[in-house]
Amino acid sequence: MTETSDGGGGPPRVAQLRPGLWDTVNERYPGSMIDKADFVPLAPLRKPLSECRLVFISTSGVQPKGSMPFDTVHPVGDYSFRRVPSASRPDELEIHQLKYPTASANRDLNVIFPLDRLRELADEGVIGGLAENFYTFIGYNMDPERLERTLAEDIAAAVSEEGADIALAAPA
Repeated sequence: MTETSDGGGGPPRVAQLRPGLWDTVNERYPGSMIDKADFVPLAPLRKPLSECRLVFISTSGVQPKGSMPFDTVHPVGDYSFRRVPSASRPDELEIHQLKYPTASANRDLNVIFPLDRLRELADEGVIGGLAENFYTFIGYNMDPERLERTLAEDIAAAVSEEGADIALAAPA
């Protein structure tokens, strides 16, 4: 993406490096693009960050060793999630994901699943603590309605049960 000017003194626009890309995506995967009207405003914090319990949600496919692997080859994706205890050590976890290179993450899991960094923030008092579990799934899901109807709602219910005050969601 590159910034361009509209010539009229207005704010810069972002030009596509590949014109027509979004039209192609919309043709191949109807309903998969997010409209501005789809955005949900962020909820305001009800207490200071230093008192908030944080839950982490990731599309990394990280999961406890020995748990059921994600289905990384299904043509429309896997719509399940895994709980990852926030007290886990990186050597107790593995990555089940084919859609992104995992070599760096296998050397240091914190590059995609920042267990140690989040614990450091809790230890330093930046955040109040961590929820008992973090949540992970694979980001390759080709049915956005199903993603929202099942996976997103299931994770939201699980996060709500955790009693976390804030959520950090990160793509892999």
